[in-house]
Amino acid sequence: MTPSLTPGLRREDLHLVLLEHTAAHLGSGDLRVLATPSMILFMERAARQLLAEHLPPGFSSVGARVDVRHLAPSPVGATIRAVAEITEVNGHKITFTVEAWEGEKQIGAGTHWRVVVDEERFLKGVEQK
Repeated sequence: MTPSLTPGLRREDLHLVLLEHTAAHLGSGDLRVLATPSMILFMERAARQLLAEHLPPGFSSVGARVDVRHLAPSPVGATIRAVAEITEVNGHKITFTVEAWEGEKQIGAGTHWRVVVDEERFLKGVEQK
């Protein structure tokens, strides 16, 4: 595995909540507030991008598991800060703590697992199914 992937590496990204990110739009609820799947997407993107910055060409990562709590609602127009920090590197398996914040208020927290894959080998396996 890439030696630069170590616990403590961290990334933060900002996302504007648009109508397309709402529970009403996604069908996960009836209200125009940030949907849990969208919040999780923001968290996963931060984790994926963090890994992408450290992986050699031809390698990528895939999400394997998410365990997240959605703690508070956020309206359309809110800016969400998604945070991903590596907590464990076990071969190709990477564990992250993930958080989402609206200003100073934490709106989401949990754990996310990703697996580093050789893109060509991974896609061959998919094609054989």
